[in-house]
Amino acid sequence: MDISVESLETPTLTKAQLAELLFEQIGLNKRESKDMIDAFFDLISESLVEGRDVKISGFGNFQIRTKAPRPGRNPRTGEAIPIQARRVVTFHASHKLKEQIQDAGRRG
Repeated sequence: MDISVESLETPTLTKAQLAELLFEQIGLNKRESKDMIDAFFDLISESLVEGRDVKISGFGNFQIRTKAPRPGRNPRTGEAIPIQARRVVTFHASHKLKEQIQDAGRRG
């Protein structure tokens, strides 16, 4: 199945545009398309919030990292401020995705 996003006007792909692509190219109705996109991202979000990594074959991995507390500095005042420990999401693209991006850069 080939999903084309060439008709998009902005360089950002939104959830609404993904739902529109499902409607146009797969034939789901607009409500089903929106619900499917929302459910997909809800599942990813819930997994990450629960501390589970998300691996999407051929695309990449979303991982939760815990960053330790560290000293920081207010750039305006130079005042030292503590930065609290926190959890962050990181994304690592798969080799397949990286190759596709490199190939597109060579053609373009």
